Amino acid sequence: MGESGELLEIRRAVQALCAEFPGEYWREKDRERAYPGEFVDALTKAGFLAALIPEEFGGSGLSLDAAAVIMEEIQSSGCNGASAHAQMYIMNTLLRYGSPEQKAQYLPGIANGTLRLQAFGVSEPTSGTDTLSLRTVAVRDGDHYVVNGQKIWTSRVEHSDLMLLLARTTPRDQVTAKTEGLSIFLLDLRQALGQGLTIKPIRTMMNHSTTEVFFDDLRIPASSLIGEEGKGFRYILSGMNAERILIAAECIGDAKWFIEKASAYARDRTVFARPIGQNQGVQFPIARCYAQMRAAELMVHHAAQVYDQGGNPGEEANIAKLLASEASWAAADMCVQTFGGFGFAEEYDVERKFREARLYTVAPISTNLILSYVAEHVLGLPRSY
Repeated sequence: MGESGELLEIRRAVQALCAEFPGEYWREKDRERAYPGEFVDALTKAGFLAALIPEEFGGSGLSLDAAAVIMEEIQSSGCNGASAHAQMYIMNTLLRYGSPEQKAQYLPGIANGTLRLQAFGVSEPTSGTDTLSLRTVAVRDGDHYVVNGQKIWTSRVEHSDLMLLLARTTPRDQVTAKTEGLSIFLLDLRQALGQGLTIKPIRTMMNHSTTEVFFDDLRIPASSLIGEEGKGFRYILSGMNAERILIAAECIGDAKWFIEKASAYARDRTVFARPIGQNQGVQFPIARCYAQMRAAELMVHHAAQVYDQGGNPGEEANIAKLLASEASWAAADMCVQTFGGFGFAEEYDVERKFREARLYTVAPISTNLILSYVAEHVLGLPRSY
């Protein structure tokens, strides 16, 4: 792709780190539904999770395009960046809207690994993607806010010290615009657990460390508020663009892993006295997935560059996530088909990666919602929801 020397160096460094965590490591974590803490610690120690934190706070001060390369290489090496990716994009809200005091208090610790910021409390059982109808409330009481409500699909909260929480601070019937009245808080989970915060793990088809979180009269300091009260929805929008670009980069990495895995198997597997890769019925699906991945890859880097240049990459970020997640899932399906029965065997890692790849056409935003966004905001069609 004609990348800069810096990006190529990042790729080699991530590849070298990931080589220390082979398939057996991930199979064991998957069987035990265990968090890959050793892998996350290694990423942190190497400075990769602090990529977007400015150098003045102990980070690397890299571009989002460079961060996308990090996440892509993690996936293309057969590892699973979902164990750590949130720290990349959650950071955006604190970086852009946190006070100088909040940045000084939290960013150095996040950069050096003494503080973990992996949890993002947005989705709720009754609202899903309809963020503006969330029911979790935070009511001001002197120098504190009192939080009540419930979040779902709050991944990695059991392995985090801090959580970014979106809650309603002004009732919907008291705001002039439905996007107003939501606020962002940075919760210290170490203080909150057992003091009004309860965590319930959710078992899923992949090892994703996701949970439900319940808030019952949880008192948090008023200093936990990020930015202005009532402006939280606006704050998270730019973070969502970063999230979609980084997730799209992970999907590109997954697609590359599936394509390489299928190609190697097709070259080596001999049936009827010839390698199966000699057959066009096997060749063509692999080649098509490669072409689909390459097209999506270009869109991902384009979206990241628009973001880095200070633009509003709403269209680019959504389309990148759409194309990359579909390219990844097509490659996953192709890879299983190429392996045949062996694709279902745990030892080849295909079935594990297959399950992991399925998530991203659904989350963090579904394909249908992206299509609705493009229809309304890009093509000018009537709002469908």
